[in-house]
Amino acid sequence: MNLFEGNGNREAKIRYLDADFQILSPGSYVICAMTGKHIPLDELRYWSVVRQEPYADVVSSLEADKRAGVLPNQKR
Repeated sequence: MNLFEGNGNREAKIRYLDADFQILSPGSYVICAMTGKHIPLDELRYWSVVRQEPYADVVSSLEADKRAGVLPNQKR
């Protein structure tokens, strides 16, 4: 059986772990904490364990770290 089969087009509830995640409530996607974009579970690569937030891409992840004060807010 496919992991994502039968979950429809609804948001999954996830516990984000180090290098993995646990599905608490089935669904086909999560919502990026920075952009609001839907991220299909099979494309989920970036998240924060501490903040329990998913991110659509590395740029969103870095911006979230800056917002949280984890990284310096550098200007180019």
